[in-house]
Amino acid sequence: MKRITLFMLLACVLCSAIAHAGQGTITGKVIDARSRQALPGATISIPELKLSAVSGNDGEFTLRNSPERGTYLVEVSYLGYKAFTTRVDLSNSGSLEFKLYPTAVEAQEVVITGTASNSLNKKNSTSVAVLNKQELLRYPSTNIVDAISRIPGVSQVTTGAAISKPVIRGLSYNRVITLSDGVKQEGQQWGDEHGIEVDQYKAGRVEVLRGAASLLYGSDAMGGVINIIDPLVPPVGQVKGEIVGNYATNNGLAGASAMLEGNANGFVWRSRGSYKNAYGYNTPDYRLPNSGFHETNLSGMVGVNKKWGYMHLDLSSFRQKLGLPEFEKDENGNFLKEAEEGEAAEVLDASLYKTRNLFTPLQDIRHYKAALNSFFLVGKGKLKATLAYQNNQRRELEDDEVNPNLFFNLKTYSYDAKYYFNSRNDWEPVIGVSGAFQNNRNRAAELLIPDYDSREFGAFAYLKKTWQKSTFNAGVRYDYKDIDARQMFEDGNAKFSNFNNNFGNISGAVGFTHEFSEELSVKANVGSAFRAPNIAELSADGVHEGTSRYEVGDPTLKPERSIYADASLEYNAEKISAFVNVYNNRINNYIYLRQFDPSELIDNNPVYHYTQDKANLYGMEAGFTLHPVTWIHFENSMSFTRARNTTTDEDLPFTPAPVLRNELRFSPNIHSLKSPWFSVGLDNFFRQNKVDRFETSSPGYSLLNMSVGSTFNLKNQSLTVSVSGNNMLNKAYIDHLSRFKTDGFLNPGRNISFNIYIPLTIKK
Repeated sequence: MKRITLFMLLACVLCSAIAHAGQGTITGKVIDARSRQALPGATISIPELKLSAVSGNDGEFTLRNSPERGTYLVEVSYLGYKAFTTRVDLSNSGSLEFKLYPTAVEAQEVVITGTASNSLNKKNSTSVAVLNKQELLRYPSTNIVDAISRIPGVSQVTTGAAISKPVIRGLSYNRVITLSDGVKQEGQQWGDEHGIEVDQYKAGRVEVLRGAASLLYGSDAMGGVINIIDPLVPPVGQVKGEIVGNYATNNGLAGASAMLEGNANGFVWRSRGSYKNAYGYNTPDYRLPNSGFHETNLSGMVGVNKKWGYMHLDLSSFRQKLGLPEFEKDENGNFLKEAEEGEAAEVLDASLYKTRNLFTPLQDIRHYKAALNSFFLVGKGKLKATLAYQNNQRRELEDDEVNPNLFFNLKTYSYDAKYYFNSRNDWEPVIGVSGAFQNNRNRAAELLIPDYDSREFGAFAYLKKTWQKSTFNAGVRYDYKDIDARQMFEDGNAKFSNFNNNFGNISGAVGFTHEFSEELSVKANVGSAFRAPNIAELSADGVHEGTSRYEVGDPTLKPERSIYADASLEYNAEKISAFVNVYNNRINNYIYLRQFDPSELIDNNPVYHYTQDKANLYGMEAGFTLHPVTWIHFENSMSFTRARNTTTDEDLPFTPAPVLRNELRFSPNIHSLKSPWFSVGLDNFFRQNKVDRFETSSPGYSLLNMSVGSTFNLKNQSLTVSVSGNNMLNKAYIDHLSRFKTDGFLNPGRNISFNIYIPLTIKK
């Protein structure tokens, strides 16, 4: 507690001390490149500095509280026009003029912020997909991972409607990092039914880095990174907000979120509250009891933006309660209540199928976070730093709603700092350090993992060279992790012994991009990645609620090391855009759960042991978009992953099935409506018969989806209304990555979602 108090006090003192610093300004004008007419309402931003401005009726704008020196990427966007980006030297910028060209293509070049240095996507060697606020709201979803799972190469391991774990190119769990508020999310990622503790409504946009990102983020980034980014703060003098609401017919999901933010001469603030509530979801054959959830989120930000940089303090509270549907059925298909030993099971009361009152077994998850994000001009370079504290409390309740059977209390203190040297002759050097201190304590009598403390440290050096048509980057990193587990007793018997494991590794990567023309470009990477075993892999000993298996860890496990390569070819023209990505990832000491003996049982649960072998994952993603006319959008994407255990010559478990998505969207020009659309899509999931010995194959299926929506202007207030339908033909299916597959529970059937989004301008 003393550490948290000191952290908060330091943040307040720093903010107070610099709140009255001076400010710089950037001025300019945004015009149509052909007619030279002014474009009012265009957004001008510098993502690296978290600055934004909006052009006035004359197309002119002023970016206040900007640094007086340094070179930064400026991004200009306007509806119906191609986004414009350029590097601007603030020490010699003068008055700027940005010329925008009309376009029908929606997938535009954007600035990527989740890599070592901010850059345009086509000048960044990492494969990155970006979803903005409008795209996140267009498709119905129940959590942030569900919202991004349509990206090629991205899948999800689901436990009902509430829990989704991201899968990128066949890798998941502790091999994929989620960043929120600039901080690596820490919440017992090793658990099958542990989701991501992030409010999906707060995302301004999401960047998904497909492929190893260990160079920048260290251990656990072997598969990729999901970077959830808050919206930029409003321009100086503005107070803005938004209201988001949605209702889904399948499980009665009712969600709402309200946000208010402002900027008073560089003093910036934001507050948000969100709530979700759902009952058990409906399948084409039955409703699944106790598959609902409740979620309440509160978050806020306060900080300053000045000519020396910025400092933002983010605070958040996440609480979620979700049911775990562990039922058996009788011969008539009725769900049965769990009975005491020797007693006959009773049929579950019909009133419990659609109740919003959850009952055991259930999870109660609480996640608290404080993050201080800073950016300073230091010497001739720039320093970006993040300090964070997280407390993840996970209660798993089986017998009653008061006394948890399992209770993990994880505290994480982390730091991250990067120094960007002043570029010379287009060479951009970056160095950085990061680390974390963790302690996890059991607060219940039942034990699955021991109490432990861990320490992590990493340091990297990165160099990027930019030519007119090409870029080259290279980097090297060192990581060290130490885990110290304690002896534990359960029911008076010793269950865990003391052990101390430490892991170190050097990894590196090189990347290259080249633009053959304005439309055609290529990018490629090759390198190594590293992941240290997590606490469950090293020491688990017990049944994790919801898994129906007894897990046994191995403290002698070695760290995973991979050699990877990927390449991408992209084409973007006025009416056609396309891309194809290929990748290959060879992993030594790949860690996974394996059932050695099907007859081995503990407490009537099959026993699975953490073990490791050599693995090879390879595959591709591809996409094609056609705009024959401005109001027709025909989009197609596909992804395929093959995951092999090269030691046993078998397939790895939980490999996503190949998927082909097609969508035809119409965006006609209708008087009095702004950006209306109607779409129909067909998602084709192919048969997955490349399975591990303890899995069963999954048949293929197709889902029909539809949506319609538009933005309306009611006097001076705009609002966006949409209606979306998933699985319109009410197809009965079980996704290969659904953890309900072993129980035979179907995925949700037809779902109609009603959505509303209201942006508010309180003060211009």
